[in-house]
Amino acid sequence: MNDREEQFKQLVAEFPDSPMGHFSLGKLYLEQQRWKDAAGCFDTAVKLDPTYAAAFVSLGDAWAGAGDPAKARASWEQALATPLGKRDASLQDDLAQRIADL
Repeated sequence: MNDREEQFKQLVAEFPDSPMGHFSLGKLYLEQQRWKDAAGCFDTAVKLDPTYAAAFVSLGDAWAGAGDPAKARASWEQALATPLGKRDASLQDDLAQRIADL
């Protein structure tokens, strides 16, 4: 386990109800292509904050990496349903492209 992973795991342990620690650990796992570990972290983050658009986007990325396009599409569509997803045209364009590329 590297220092960053240990740091993020400690953050999750200290603040289990904060989505940020779960999101940060998930991003690390995404970088390492640990798709299912990443998906678990992002899933926890969106359960803690169902309006967390970035976590839904990353959850979709994790599922796409894991080879599950249906779950990736569903996650990206949930990102579009968040308040940010409804008003951010750049995010809408980005996610439309990701969905089209599945």
